[in-house]
Amino acid sequence: MEFLAINWASVGLKVAQLLLSLSILVVLHEFGHYITAKWFKCRVEKFYLFFDPWFSIFKKKIGDTVYGIGWLPLGGYVKIAGMVDESMDKEQMKLPPQPWEFRSKPAWQRLIIMLGGVTVNVILAFIIYAGILMKWGEDKIPNSSVKEGIWVTDSLMYNIGLRNGDKVIAVNGDTVKYFEDVPKKILFSGGGNIDIIRDGKTANVVIPVSLIGQLVEKKKIKTLLRQRMPFYVGEFGKDDTTNAQKAGLKEWDKIIKVDSVNIVYMEDAVTYFDGKKNKTVTLTVERNGAIAQLPVKVDEEGKIGAPSLDLEQQDSIGLLKLVHKDFGFFAALPAGIHLAGEKLGEYINQFKLILNPKTGAAKGLGGFKAMGGAFSGTQWDWQGFWNLTAFFSIALAFMNLLPIPALDGGHVLFTLIEMITGRKPSEKFLERAQIVGMVILLALMLYANLNDWIGYGRGK
Repeated sequence: MEFLAINWASVGLKVAQLLLSLSILVVLHEFGHYITAKWFKCRVEKFYLFFDPWFSIFKKKIGDTVYGIGWLPLGGYVKIAGMVDESMDKEQMKLPPQPWEFRSKPAWQRLIIMLGGVTVNVILAFIIYAGILMKWGEDKIPNSSVKEGIWVTDSLMYNIGLRNGDKVIAVNGDTVKYFEDVPKKILFSGGGNIDIIRDGKTANVVIPVSLIGQLVEKKKIKTLLRQRMPFYVGEFGKDDTTNAQKAGLKEWDKIIKVDSVNIVYMEDAVTYFDGKKNKTVTLTVERNGAIAQLPVKVDEEGKIGAPSLDLEQQDSIGLLKLVHKDFGFFAALPAGIHLAGEKLGEYINQFKLILNPKTGAAKGLGGFKAMGGAFSGTQWDWQGFWNLTAFFSIALAFMNLLPIPALDGGHVLFTLIEMITGRKPSEKFLERAQIVGMVILLALMLYANLNDWIGYGRGK
């Protein structure tokens, strides 16, 4: 019956965002190969968004190149004459090399052509991050400004020893400057220690090496930590029809009691609601200096549907300090490069965790479902869309540089070996390496997407 409960509008919105994001990345990545091939006067026979086994959705030949859109949305490609690639055009390779073919070009030119796609992806990430900073600026929450400490919203964080009200100071000796960095520093630490202040005293919490693997095995991933705060009600959406709104709750209401239980922090109410599923409780609400009592139904998930204050509202009443920074054109460019470098570092760190069997992180490797699940399913959020597209661009660049045959990195490796040794690999060797690489990539893709559907991937 779970199948019938799927919100197809939400799924459709996520799929649309994912397809647009991947289309932008694939087209520009392949354009990097295309433009450098043209620069060195190589003939480009095909330029395709998505793959086209058996048939194409669209194709048109202009000059020597067929431009088209395939029906299989697993990437895209450019077919450069005289190059051993995924097309496996062995007949062409049997013919004598021609001046316009890839194989006839000097090694340094072939190296630039192979690095063209990755280079464009990196530049694209710089540009997108710079554009985000120019358009929306940057919001940060200094960790020291979170007066009430953390709210442990995931049982796994509680199990390793974190408690509500703890103030996280450092992870593995690295001082945490901004509150939003706390969860990811813990999650992607690969084990170690958390320095905290609890009840005015310093303490230490041990992070197990397998933390991320344990989290993935829970199958249902939610927010690990939030800032601890009183239970203020935020702004309801225009179309909201939650139980809280039906009961008459309004923005800026402060819930101070549920039935006979005093509510100091939001977690007090959440814990109480969890034990009152499908029942009606009475809220004691402080509103504009007056006290009101409102009955409200708790749903089957233990929620009443009351939104939280946004960060600006929390800042306005001193619950935290929100630092906003605007960027002009000239400031945004270096800041975008710096931000892309940070994201690349984070991605490499996650990749290392995946390669370490002790962490169990490989179980969280997700495919298209996980990627789509990262997008908003309630509305088209352009800021979130471009943030994810920039991150995917960084990830695509890094993954393509891995020295696996069939990836750009495999071709780069063979070309570098040729430039160092002066010996060019045989075309037969390159064909076999291409087949091996394609098998490896298909196996990884199958593994990642199976993880999605058995519930391990983040798309769950």
